[in-house]
Amino acid sequence: MTGLLSWLGQPRADRGVRFSRPDGDWDRWSYARLAGLAHGHAAGLAARSVRPDDVVGVVLPSGPGFVGTLFGALLAGATVSPLAPPAAFGDPDRYAEHLSAALTAMRPRLLVVDGASAPSVARAAADAGVSTVDVADLPAETTAPMEVAPARVALLQFTSGTTGAVRGVRVPRTALEANIAAVRDWLEMTPDDATASWLPVHHDMGLVGCLLAPVVTGADLWLLTPAEFVRRPSRYLECFGRAGARLTAMPGFGLAHVLRRVRPEQLAGLDFRQWRAVIVGAERIPPATLTAFADLLAPHGLRREALLPAYGLAEATLAVTGLPLRTGWRQVPGPDGVPVVGCGGPVTGAEIAVVDDDGRPVDDGTVGEIVVGGASVADGYAGGPPFDGTVRTGDAGFLRDGHLFVLGRLGDSLKVHGRTVFAEDVDAVLGAALDAPPGRLATVLGLVAGTPTVVVHLEHPRPEWLHRIPALVAPLVPAADVHVVPVPSGTIPRTTSGKPRRRQLWRRHLDASAHPPREAAGPVTSGRGSG
Repeated sequence: MTGLLSWLGQPRADRGVRFSRPDGDWDRWSYARLAGLAHGHAAGLAARSVRPDDVVGVVLPSGPGFVGTLFGALLAGATVSPLAPPAAFGDPDRYAEHLSAALTAMRPRLLVVDGASAPSVARAAADAGVSTVDVADLPAETTAPMEVAPARVALLQFTSGTTGAVRGVRVPRTALEANIAAVRDWLEMTPDDATASWLPVHHDMGLVGCLLAPVVTGADLWLLTPAEFVRRPSRYLECFGRAGARLTAMPGFGLAHVLRRVRPEQLAGLDFRQWRAVIVGAERIPPATLTAFADLLAPHGLRREALLPAYGLAEATLAVTGLPLRTGWRQVPGPDGVPVVGCGGPVTGAEIAVVDDDGRPVDDGTVGEIVVGGASVADGYAGGPPFDGTVRTGDAGFLRDGHLFVLGRLGDSLKVHGRTVFAEDVDAVLGAALDAPPGRLATVLGLVAGTPTVVVHLEHPRPEWLHRIPALVAPLVPAADVHVVPVPSGTIPRTTSGKPRRRQLWRRHLDASAHPPREAAGPVTSGRGSG
């Protein structure tokens, strides 16, 4: 067996994955046991007419069934497409729309589901003419292990949908193996370096960085569900402070959640001296959040240098840049003076450039569009033309001394007096001034009848925040119309990686302006910045 599947040849019985259980205990599966499950699932999929290069959709939460189906489909020579389970969405109508679009793009041979997801999947699958199989009906083992040549495209990985409809990214097996190797090289990962993760396994950071990399390495893995992390982040920290995990990754809002929910006294008895890497990516990283997280855990041994800001995207499999180990993150003023955290230099095999509107590289320190290339770049989008070896990301940033500084999405910005202001800049200023958690705030920018307009959405805001916001926005976007929209907790639409769906929020604002309701659902505060 090659690369991605090589661990299945001689799976270790002394190491494996511990899946969290609702009762607070762990369900340990050795790699030998998981390998048997993968072979059994491979035989079951083949018996259901899955053939090499078919697409198998996987609608399962974190658990042995997901791992067995993922590697079982790969063993059967299929392309695997992990999809978010219904619980990740909450809104049944939005989930049905998402699933229908994904099935149209992926055209799978079948979907593997469980009892919890089957009712939500059934209608969309029937409409698309796709059959489903319950993971419980796939064999748990087989007496005749399969070994079929792996598909050229290992994953059909759906993007998080920051800028619109989700798109399936065709990730070749060679690109996936190259990115896993780059992550292992970056983190100096060995079989003795355990990982712990709460990230969703259908998303690239959770799948490639926190599941495939440790499994291929043969290192122990502690795997929680996102819901468990939300309920009890201290249990996640115990994986490092008691169980000995050393590596992890998460978006910045994960750090912020720990800061909100974990009190210093809850850390008594935990030892984080062996915690080597906390990769922080998926969104622009507030410097204050990094500092506060390091300060909270430092008395128990976590080193500031363990925090590793990074940049990546599904179109490049996962990792593109990352701060080297043992160097310490830094921040510099962005174009508007708002601090920006550096995301390191390219990982092994990656290439990065910042270009102007005509695709020409810009000087060090000049803002432009981030372009990535290298061994981990995907083939293209499902149903679309192939990439040419590089990807124009639609993200804005600049290079300085070989390190990348990411500002935000090019589509979520506004030209003001010759300057480009990013929604993330406004979020950063407001979050710092109001002491508002990042997950409760999302700004959108645009022009309405030629007037710069800033719309700030706040989940369950404190009353005193509302009237301060226009004055705080004014230095960044002078003479703007500023709208402050309080909304209930958990109602800002977000991608599967937690980023605000700003374009959806902007369309919602335009629709509300054109068709104001007779009775507003909540107060909307408006003002004009006086910069």
